[in-house]
Amino acid sequence: MWQNLAKIPIKHPLAFGVGVSTVKTSASDLLVQTVVEQRQLDQIDWKRNAAFATFGCFYLGGVQYAIYVPLFGRLFPNAANFASKPIREKMKDVKGVAALCGQVFLDQFVHHPFLYFPVFYATREVVMAEKPDLVRCMSTYKKNMKEDLTALWKVWVPSTFINFAFMPMWARIPWVAGTSLLWTCILSAMRGGDVMHSEEIEAPFPVGTTLTMIKESLDDIFASPVDLDKNLSHICISGAGPDRIGYVAMMARAVADSGGNVTHSKMIRLGQEFTTLMHVSIEPEKQQQLIKSLRDNKDLKPMNIRASALKRRQTGSYKDSVVGFKIHVVGADRPGMLARIAELIASRNMSIEDVTTEIRRGRGSRRDFVITADVVTAEKMDQHHLDSLVADFELLKKELNLSVVDIRISHMSQETQ
Repeated sequence: MWQNLAKIPIKHPLAFGVGVSTVKTSASDLLVQTVVEQRQLDQIDWKRNAAFATFGCFYLGGVQYAIYVPLFGRLFPNAANFASKPIREKMKDVKGVAALCGQVFLDQFVHHPFLYFPVFYATREVVMAEKPDLVRCMSTYKKNMKEDLTALWKVWVPSTFINFAFMPMWARIPWVAGTSLLWTCILSAMRGGDVMHSEEIEAPFPVGTTLTMIKESLDDIFASPVDLDKNLSHICISGAGPDRIGYVAMMARAVADSGGNVTHSKMIRLGQEFTTLMHVSIEPEKQQQLIKSLRDNKDLKPMNIRASALKRRQTGSYKDSVVGFKIHVVGADRPGMLARIAELIASRNMSIEDVTTEIRRGRGSRRDFVITADVVTAEKMDQHHLDSLVADFELLKKELNLSVVDIRISHMSQETQ
């Protein structure tokens, strides 16, 4: 039975490619609607899903198959034979390598810019826009063409080389569908709830916007804290009072109008109370004016605003931080978790610059306690010290029965200190 099923793609490559592409496109749209747009199942736009599935059926499964298999098969007669060769023989086949490069060039530099992109943009405009405007759609594509194609090529040129070099002809379309679905899954996982970029995430290929989103997410992982600017004055502003709409806007406006700049801040509603803590940098001569404007603001009186000057740590009284860590820990909620983890960090002579904790619903409705901390140390960390640190956290993971322990390191340059 399984042998017969395995022969279906080979015997019916077009039908198999069409089926895979249709299912993939429908699944990608459902993923975007449920994960990115946060829709419930009863809110799914099935007409939109059907439209994208139709695009997957006719274009991704049909047109792409016609280009990749019959057309490229005629233009490059030895393509199938080259794909079946071992790597060593491939490297010796100069004509085969040239044909491979020719196929990648036609696909990425002719097919995608002049056919695939325009058709998909037009389809998305018709499906997702309230008032479709194909002229505007093509104008937008033309404007973003350079950025979009550059993003596309960074991911799809390597993928297409693998596809045309190793996949049998019948597997070319499934490879494209699988790579596209993987891309959508990564974006959906990283950008869940992103209501601003659902249209871009819907694209089965990278565009400038989605590649930028990936870079931003990675930058957030490897970000490290910075110290206070010694040329500016620094103020700690804190307050707490009955929650109401507009406190953040009023405080931020008061700071901005006085020439201040909010750098680090934490604002949260705890029950009926709204609590804020922010660090503001400002030119020394404007410091008193900012403090006075906050204290005299009648609308902010219920917040009991406090403002105090901060002093930068004096050179000689501390060592410059040379290594930064981002530590992320998740585990079933229990008393003492933060204390135990903070004690381990302190015992390693490491300083917590910023820490955030929260309770969230985990797997099986379990209450998870989540800790995310930015930590720095003035001690240089060689491999031995890193291994020792990891070993300590591995022991702590077992002790507290943690499900996630993630440690990211960044070596800090003089400019970031």
